[in-house]
Amino acid sequence: MKLLITQMKNQDPLNPMDNAEVTSQMAQLSTVTGIEKMNATLSGFISSMQSTQALQASSLIGRAVLVEGSSAYLAPSKTEGESEAYFGVDLPVGADNLKVNIKDAGGNVVKTFNLKNQAAGIAQIGWNGFSEDGTKLADGRYTIEATATTGNSTVASTTLSYEQVVSVSSGANGVKLNLSNLASITTDQIKQIF
Repeated sequence: MKLLITQMKNQDPLNPMDNAEVTSQMAQLSTVTGIEKMNATLSGFISSMQSTQALQASSLIGRAVLVEGSSAYLAPSKTEGESEAYFGVDLPVGADNLKVNIKDAGGNVVKTFNLKNQAAGIAQIGWNGFSEDGTKLADGRYTIEATATTGNSTVASTTLSYEQVVSVSSGANGVKLNLSNLASITTDQIKQIF
């Protein structure tokens, strides 16, 4: 606005600015001011929204979630004391056969699950820590691999890890959930909450 007033004060009196030109410049200044106010309002709204999301996400701390991943953590059960591991496989379409291999740190298959007639959705799988030959395996992280087939065709499948939400962080990239496997995810990456 100061620029427009200065321009009007210093204009040539013999060749004054056209009324339409003055009106046009005032409209442009008004638009710029409006955009600046809108940006300030949106910044405040985004900040408030992130705070709300962080507060809501904090209710997940201590909860278990299924997220995209390829590991199963074998650990003592909180209720029975026996070791167990949970994981899942997400099937966008049903499958006649779902084969899941569990591998140790050396890449050796220690247990195989062959599941028949799986519907579309999440197949939850629990494992008691025993290998194919009946040996009790040590607690720790194992790798999971899944192959789903219908007839002779392979169908899409995604392995899911069972992880604990340990904390929530908020930053420039939004609200993140920090998991027990040291990964950080957004809430839309959660497939299931326990």
